[in-house]
Amino acid sequence: MYGGGNTFEKIKAKAPHEEDPVLLAEFEARIERGEKIEPTDWMPDLYRRQLIRMIEQHAHSEIIGALPEGTWITRAPGFKRKLALMAKVQDEVGHAQLLYSAAETLGKPREAMIDDLLSGKSKYSNIFNYPAYTWADSAFISWLVDAGAIVNQVANSRGSYGPYSRALERICIEESFHLKFGHHCVIHLATGTPAQRQMMQEALNRWWAPMQHFFGPPDKISAHTEILMKWKVKMLSNDDTRQQWLDMYVPKIWELGLTIPDENLRKNEETGKWEYTEPDWEEFKRVINGDGPCNKERIAVRKTAEARGRWVRRAILGNEVQYVQPLA
Repeated sequence: MYGGGNTFEKIKAKAPHEEDPVLLAEFEARIERGEKIEPTDWMPDLYRRQLIRMIEQHAHSEIIGALPEGTWITRAPGFKRKLALMAKVQDEVGHAQLLYSAAETLGKPREAMIDDLLSGKSKYSNIFNYPAYTWADSAFISWLVDAGAIVNQVANSRGSYGPYSRALERICIEESFHLKFGHHCVIHLATGTPAQRQMMQEALNRWWAPMQHFFGPPDKISAHTEILMKWKVKMLSNDDTRQQWLDMYVPKIWELGLTIPDENLRKNEETGKWEYTEPDWEEFKRVINGDGPCNKERIAVRKTAEARGRWVRRAILGNEVQYVQPLA
């Protein structure tokens, strides 16, 4: 693990951004006109902090998200599936690197971001704290989890911060291939033998609730949605993103003859909105705060990777870089 955890705090202490009302008005006018904010532009401290929080959490999610699928590379059915899944996992790690680079433009070093991930200070998507028991679980992630990510990221690629928008444009292109791979795997299982079909249905049953959590809590209780949308960091609210995903993928799931484990799921023809059983948001809070089925396991893997990679960083960056022991 890197020893640069306090660097960002020093940067903030040395260079605070004054909230000048004139500069703030000019900043918001630029966003309203659809202009991109670049790293050298003036921005409110809250905008900078929210962007760092959002982008680094996205980066962490790409890194941690590769783990449940990565365990299936050697067990994927057939050589072509193994190759495709290996390429997908490699893409996800590459996405994290793009996102860490985008977050670094805001002043927080990558080393500090990694430190915060390993210490539990920084969060990542709750859905990657659940186990992938079968090949069907991996297929669900590749199709429906990646589909949810695409809905969110395509919208945010039109957001106000230039480096993040440009990173998302490239990421979404690659994610579209991941989605096609996952869709093909799900079709194969859902139209296969009775055992394959049952395996896919059981995976859908396991992952449905975490998938609804994936989009975040309802807008009425979300702590960040209002300000993020005001400054066009987020382009869709949590509820709108969830509705868009349901609209696009529930019919596709039903077309495959699979059953969605929510007897209350229906589309209200008058409002055009999907109605569903409200997810357990207490479970969401527990998992996002570290008390999920695989939180400790996922972080332990990353701690091991950091420890094993220390010699590479030392060789590249030189002996002047100070390191600390990985967290126990």
